[in-house]
Amino acid sequence: MPDTKVNLLIVDDESSIRMSLSYLLNEIGYHVRTADDGFSALAEIRTEIPDILLSDLNMPRMSGFELLSVVRRRFPSIQTIAMSGAFSGNEVPSGVAADGFYQKGSSMGSLLKIMGALPQLDRLPRNHATAPAPIWIQRNGEDNPGVDYATISCPECLRTFSQPLGGPISSMRETDCIFCSSSIHFANAQPTDRSRSQVNQTSSRESHLANYPQPSC
Repeated sequence: MPDTKVNLLIVDDESSIRMSLSYLLNEIGYHVRTADDGFSALAEIRTEIPDILLSDLNMPRMSGFELLSVVRRRFPSIQTIAMSGAFSGNEVPSGVAADGFYQKGSSMGSLLKIMGALPQLDRLPRNHATAPAPIWIQRNGEDNPGVDYATISCPECLRTFSQPLGGPISSMRETDCIFCSSSIHFANAQPTDRSRSQVNQTSSRESHLANYPQPSC
């Protein structure tokens, strides 16, 4: 029986699988939480970092392939197990960032054996995920209405999206990721004063034209 402090997060879009695995592993002595897709799993991880992540591979919104890749990069101390009915055997499928693989439909004994064989990693002495440091971004251009924007890469789910800009340089601001809803603190690394830019462009154009002879009447 494992230490009751072992925290396990099960991620699967099928509620029956989440409920059955959660019930059985709770009975054995694991502390189990569940999530129905990758984005929900990241929200759970922000609340409390699990010891083990057991994730399905084929899920809507954010698949297990993507979730495991993000977890490997953002939370390398978490032990990870991929599970799927689309692959057979006990080897981790190629390209999947996981420490182990559990074939759906196999016995609970097989899953416990896989969990027991996971590599022992040095864990960070904390119970909660800390917020990532603020990020600095640069203006990418203007959209059709002429609004300055930048492309932000979410530190949590690693997806990118466009963010309208405005205000003074280095002004610290906050927005929510449009995918995983995590809070992102960012600052503009260059001015977005469009009027000044337009004046400079006009002056440069006038100076350029002055070098050419004017047509005679």
